[in-house]
Amino acid sequence: MFFEYPKLLWLLLVPFLLVLRYLYIEIADRRPHLRVSKATPWKAGGKSVLDIVRHLPFLLRIAALCLLVVAIARPRSSRKVEKIDTEGIDIVLAMDVSTSMLARDFTPDRISAAKDIAIEFISQRPSDRMGIVVFAGESYTQCPLTTDRATLINLMKEISTDLIEDGTAIGNGLATAVARMKDSDAKSRVVILLTDGVNNSGEVSPETAAEIAKTYGIRVYTIGVGANGEAPYPVMTPWGVQVQNMKVEIDEKLLNSIASATGGRYFRATDNTKLSEIYSEINKMEKARTTVDSFPVYKELFLGYALAALACLLLEMLIKVLVLRRLP
Repeated sequence: MFFEYPKLLWLLLVPFLLVLRYLYIEIADRRPHLRVSKATPWKAGGKSVLDIVRHLPFLLRIAALCLLVVAIARPRSSRKVEKIDTEGIDIVLAMDVSTSMLARDFTPDRISAAKDIAIEFISQRPSDRMGIVVFAGESYTQCPLTTDRATLINLMKEISTDLIEDGTAIGNGLATAVARMKDSDAKSRVVILLTDGVNNSGEVSPETAAEIAKTYGIRVYTIGVGANGEAPYPVMTPWGVQVQNMKVEIDEKLLNSIASATGGRYFRATDNTKLSEIYSEINKMEKARTTVDSFPVYKELFLGYALAALACLLLEMLIKVLVLRRLP
């Protein structure tokens, strides 16, 4: 607590002087008095309660005066409040959903691992707008840019490999992701493109899509998903689905080129742990811009003192009317 006008507290000398004057009058016994031959009857009886109560009005008046002085000095309290403005980032997750994402070099398979780790990434960025684009032989928007985390996570869970025609249209996937945020006014715009194959379909070449992203100032992080060498793939045979080891083919040169052209980075994920580490690294690199403003908030306290002073004056009046008038 502090006082806006602390110099007014010097007025507390007034009630102090009034108290000294009152004590002087009491001690010097300058009040009207009556002479008697003996004081024994009064001394024997001692001081009555009413004799003590007669001092209360003066004490209450002094208390009211002190409280009023404190009130007009304007007591206040203050505390610091921080206002945090967060400038989020627009992020689109472009995910390959071709049938090769069913390979079981990840647990339980590539697409399930990619979805689970992406959901964890989404949960860690509450201030950003995020969207989802999926691609295989063609591409489409699974979820536009939004801050609704529940909807985003639910739509991520619904992704599967049988949604669209099979193939790997990396250029189409990237172009669709860029189209989703080309009109965004966010200071930072990012595409995280995840694939496990080689571009083999689509109308837009990956190089063209990368140039479009660069033109709009969109940074692209590319992730190649797949173990080194061979990976177990589920293959349909006349005897049902069987798992066969097949060669892992990822166009790392292309993914590196896309990332470099747009100011991003290329990552290679060979298992669940590595993929999780990649998303964590991207999470650290793409930090939202935060501005913190500190300002004081004041609370006025004079009203409590003023009401207390009023209560003292009312109590003084009640004692005078109801008690002291009955004194002989």
